[in-house]
Amino acid sequence: MNSTPEKQSTFPLGKRYNSFVGYFKTRYGERLQKIVLDAGFTCPNRDGSVGRGGCTYCDNAAFHPSYSTSGKSLRVQLDEGIQFHKVRYRTTEHYLAYFQSYSNTYASLDTLRILYEEALSHPSVVGIVIGTRPDCVDEQKLDYIAELASGKVLKGWERTMADGTVRKEPIIIMEYGVESCYDSTLRRINRGHDFDSARQAIRMTSERGLDVGIHYILGLPGETRQMMLDACEIINSLPVRSIKFHQLQIVKGTRMEKEYADHPEDFERFSLEEYLDFFADILERLRPDLYIERIAGEVPPRFVSETPWGLVRNAELLHLLDEHLEKKDSWQGKSLI
Repeated sequence: MNSTPEKQSTFPLGKRYNSFVGYFKTRYGERLQKIVLDAGFTCPNRDGSVGRGGCTYCDNAAFHPSYSTSGKSLRVQLDEGIQFHKVRYRTTEHYLAYFQSYSNTYASLDTLRILYEEALSHPSVVGIVIGTRPDCVDEQKLDYIAELASGKVLKGWERTMADGTVRKEPIIIMEYGVESCYDSTLRRINRGHDFDSARQAIRMTSERGLDVGIHYILGLPGETRQMMLDACEIINSLPVRSIKFHQLQIVKGTRMEKEYADHPEDFERFSLEEYLDFFADILERLRPDLYIERIAGEVPPRFVSETPWGLVRNAELLHLLDEHLEKKDSWQGKSLI
């Protein structure tokens, strides 16, 4: 295999990029599976605080599994989610409760305490992932979350990991929807906040020693491929540990579906081969210590009008990316050396 010492020594699992699955195994000694939760939150650009209708691309039903519905208690969602994932990941012992739907810090601190601590009370849960917007955190909420991560809140809480290590502090990961580094894009998609809000929220979170992940969409209207590549330098400057990429998918019934029908020329669309090649270019520009949690999104076919990549699932896509990186002799951070 044609490679360099830098690439060989950097990445786990023999990958040419920093796999987040590999990160979990390296740091915690085992594979951890996320259980998606709907805790009944909403968003400030849905309830009128900053806007109405939500982001133009969003239909939240397209992004979470059937077991995750707000009408069920968190305990029921966790139990059903564990049974759901046991079919595929039979050896998984521990889970992360993933507060995903809408903005999961958009409530009073008292409400957040109840929800987060309830999720952490499940015996198979070793931590929580909190998905939210940058404009839905403040110093007080972040102080509490940092105390939760330090083990000071849940007295007597502990979990024995697969390697025998006893954890007395829950794993806490903050995940911010950044979506774009460009304010013009954020305005166009009705995001309701600017990029500086994301920068400030990430800084405040990182300063408290919390792990920070971000979500980013490739292909939003008005952004050229060069703009997306240039954004890598901005992403590299942020104090984040991980990033989750999604390719833009046009979901039925959203305002973006109409915008795409009216102005398709404003959208960069990718065939599967084009996306693999483009994503390799993205990886080459990203700093090598940044963990890549996802390279593309999956939306059930019933939610979209077209499936240009066919029915390629995430596992197959990861395999195709591995092959493409090998063929291209490409790896994460290559252009930064």
